Amino acid sequence: MTPITPLKAALNLYDPFICRICVQGAVDQSWAEQLNGLTVSSQTLIGDTAPTTVLFGLMTDQAALIGLVNALYSLGLPLVSVECAQIAR
Repeated sequence: MTPITPLKAALNLYDPFICRICVQGAVDQSWAEQLNGLTVSSQTLIGDTAPTTVLFGLMTDQAALIGLVNALYSLGLPLVSVECAQIAR
């Protein structure tokens, strides 16, 4: 998995940004709309015992990210990583 481009300036609470969230467990593509319309891809890597799901896309602001993390928690999906980057302007 290629890391997203590091931030060149600080994020703030209100501007949109690109985000990639990895969780342990399989999330079906049909959940994409309920998960802020993010792209959903699940895979099980060789040697892993559990699948990993990657959610990728645009977050409207930090509040949307917190809401998504809470939804993933409610679904019982352990958070593996969160990466954020500015939108190229």
